[in-house]
Amino acid sequence: MTTGASNDIEKATQLARAMVTQYGMSERFGMVQLGQPASRYLGGGQQLTCSEGTAQEIDAEVQALVEEGHQTALNTLRENRFKLHEIAHYLQKKETITGDEFMNILTRDDGFAPKMPTPAQ
Repeated sequence: MTTGASNDIEKATQLARAMVTQYGMSERFGMVQLGQPASRYLGGGQQLTCSEGTAQEIDAEVQALVEEGHQTALNTLRENRFKLHEIAHYLQKKETITGDEFMNILTRDDGFAPKMPTPAQ
C-alpha cells in the first residue's frame, strides 16, 4: 500500500458525502438535504443540518458507498486483468497509448483472455 491514492480517496469520500447529504441519492435518507455548503472562501466544506445521531448514520452510509465503489473497482480490475496486462505490455513498448488504442485492446474479443468465473456474492 502507498499514499499515492490519498487524493482519490478524499474525492470519493467527498462525492459520497455529497450524494447522501446534498443530492438526495441515499436509499436510507431519500430526497432530504442534510447539509449545506459552507463558505467557498473559507475552505469550503459542508455544514450538516441534522442531529448528532443522524450525522453518525450519515458517516456509516458514506463509508458503505465508498466501500461499494471500492469493491466494484476491484471486481472490474479482476475481470479485466488479462487485458490490463496487455495494455501494460503495450505501454512498456510504446510509452504512450491513445484512447482509441486503449479501447481497442480493452474491448477486443480475440479469445486471448480466458473468461473468469465471477465470484458468488
